[in-house]
Amino acid sequence: MNRSVLVAGFATRHVARSAKCAGYTVYAVDHFCDQDLSWYVEDAIRFDELEDLPDAMQEMCKRHRIDRLVVTSGAEALDSAIPVCGTKPDRVRPFLDKLHIQHFFEDLRIPVPSLAVPGQYPVMVKPRTGAGGWRNAVVSSDAEMEAWQESAPGVSFITQEVVEGIPASVCCITDGTGARAVGVNEQILRGTNGAKFGFCGSITPFEHPDRDVMIAYAEQAAAASGCIGTIGVDFVVGDQVCAIEVNPRFQATVDTVEMATGRNIFSLHVDACQGILPSGSIPVRKFAARTILFAERDREISVDLSSLTPIVADIPWPGTYLDEGMAVVSVFGWGHDRSGALMMLEKNIRTVRQYMG
Repeated sequence: MNRSVLVAGFATRHVARSAKCAGYTVYAVDHFCDQDLSWYVEDAIRFDELEDLPDAMQEMCKRHRIDRLVVTSGAEALDSAIPVCGTKPDRVRPFLDKLHIQHFFEDLRIPVPSLAVPGQYPVMVKPRTGAGGWRNAVVSSDAEMEAWQESAPGVSFITQEVVEGIPASVCCITDGTGARAVGVNEQILRGTNGAKFGFCGSITPFEHPDRDVMIAYAEQAAAASGCIGTIGVDFVVGDQVCAIEVNPRFQATVDTVEMATGRNIFSLHVDACQGILPSGSIPVRKFAARTILFAERDREISVDLSSLTPIVADIPWPGTYLDEGMAVVSVFGWGHDRSGALMMLEKNIRTVRQYMG
């Protein structure tokens, strides 16, 4: 693969960093354009709304010669004159629809929460499109369903039976016909307010008695998807392993997978696009944890958090104003086991909060 890439999508820092570490010249089109994104790219353009993304990509192509396009959330289905390193938009589009994903798992006979019938409660309601789980909610009555619909006017959705368990995911590398799991992750959800099921971090590896079952289902799904490169499969692990999502793009777990394994996900992604999969299982070197801190009130970031690297990422520029509930910064912890990684994570969270005042 030629050595210049444009990473485009809602959030790109994690992919840009991986690409830079793999030796590529990186450009980015990103909604946040955080301070540390600038460390990994030659140039970056910020956009506000997703409908502004194609114009921002076009502008970047006017500025620079770019060999390949790599996409993150929000850009997966965009057509582009730049050759895509990864899954082509026409193959991705069905996997942006949660109803299609439901039938995809059912056809593969992979356990998945059943679709609910009208009037069945409680149910999990999900927008048919969108990433991160931010609008997912459990509703228990007609009144709650009506309130959810009023909060998301015109949004198509599905309803599923509620499955209790631990949220988890498997990061896979696939060449279009075969797949190899490279990371098994416990997911951290926000757990509060209207974004209870919103993704806000991960712990890698996820050691669980059903780990091998998750890997088998994920590799089966990734291979059957026809996608190329890195792909994630989300699960709820309770009385049984239930698949709930396919993410046909770089996942937000890249940081912890790379920290835990010492492997570069971008390089594995590029290899898969050339038909090369890892020859065997990828061993874990340590446990890694990441969580996102959110603003507890409207505030301006008055300090430079970059001095706290490497325990932070997605670092806002000093002077950035954040509304209550917006993401502030990612914080990391690591250790020889899960408890050690989480203890370090909690210590680092306290450090960041004290530093911010």
